[in-house]
Amino acid sequence: MAPPIAPPFVSKSQTTDRASNNNGIIMENSRITRVTSVVVILFIVLICCKFGQAVLEPVVFAVFIIAIAWPLQKSMQARVGKAIALSVTVALTAAAILALFALIAWGGREVVEWARQNLDRIQETVMTSTSWLEEHDIFILTLIAEQFNTASVIRLLHIVAVRVNTILAFAVIVLVYVILGLAETEAVRKRIASLENRETSRRLLEGGRKIGEKFRTYIFVRTIASIATGLAVWGFVQFMELEMAGAWGVLTFALNYLPYIGSLIVTALLPLFAFVQFGSIETPLVVFFGVLVIQFIIGSYLEPVFSGSALSISPPIVLFSIVLWTFLWGALGAFLGVPLSIATLTILEQFPSNRWAAEILSGGRPGVSPRQPA
Repeated sequence: MAPPIAPPFVSKSQTTDRASNNNGIIMENSRITRVTSVVVILFIVLICCKFGQAVLEPVVFAVFIIAIAWPLQKSMQARVGKAIALSVTVALTAAAILALFALIAWGGREVVEWARQNLDRIQETVMTSTSWLEEHDIFILTLIAEQFNTASVIRLLHIVAVRVNTILAFAVIVLVYVILGLAETEAVRKRIASLENRETSRRLLEGGRKIGEKFRTYIFVRTIASIATGLAVWGFVQFMELEMAGAWGVLTFALNYLPYIGSLIVTALLPLFAFVQFGSIETPLVVFFGVLVIQFIIGSYLEPVFSGSALSISPPIVLFSIVLWTFLWGALGAFLGVPLSIATLTILEQFPSNRWAAEILSGGRPGVSPRQPA
């Protein structure tokens, strides 16, 4: 019988290296699986948000309002009782929102009325511009000139009226959710605090507290920036001797709550109205660059001064969030896009396994640190 073959000698260092390599491969596979799972879950959530817009949109907007208004109610109810504090908080919140919508409605009505009174001048300007472009073999405005008439304006006004009715119904639903949510906020907080998993409970409560703080910072910064932008545009329109300076200032203030999109609307519309009023190309160009400079200075310098690193979100993520949620939920999605991203990143910060995503998406700002205590 042949003697048994001895197994090859394996040193202790080689065994350790193989074990380390195996552990590294397992960790890498685990990380890839976790990232894939997060992406799939986010994709499913976004699909649900798209098809469940009618149900989810008022709930999300109500939660955003509750997060901002809750400290006011909490500070009052210790002195005057929960019922009175809830009533005052809801009344003040509703008054602030109604005032904003009233300003938008007033500014929009002024612009529509001016367009109605100057319809002949607008059509003449469009036709003149079309003729000039056609002489240079550019036929872009031909279709617009054919379609722009009184009937098209009436159809537009009808669409606006339908939208207003939809907004009113939406506002009533949101108001009901806000009342119920403010009444139950303390109870929900206590239920989260009583969870068996104390660590998860602590992280959720801390995340909710930080989300509320960031929401209030966000709305404060947007309000300051909107006031400054509205006043600057009003003064600039007055200086350029354009009509409806007050309406443009109010609309700029209101539309500035829609990051990027509101600024784009004002920057595009004001030169068009200047072109209709003056009939020359020089004034609209001055208006365009003037408004662009105002938007750039306030957006690039004033807002960072007030927000600092408190919001902890990368500018490309801000733009992506606005585009994504505008696609999903329209104009309200453009407003809620940034708060939703802030809330998502804040929750990710609270859990060590997901903190890497918050660090990347925050743009490496000081507000997010992977070394926070677990």
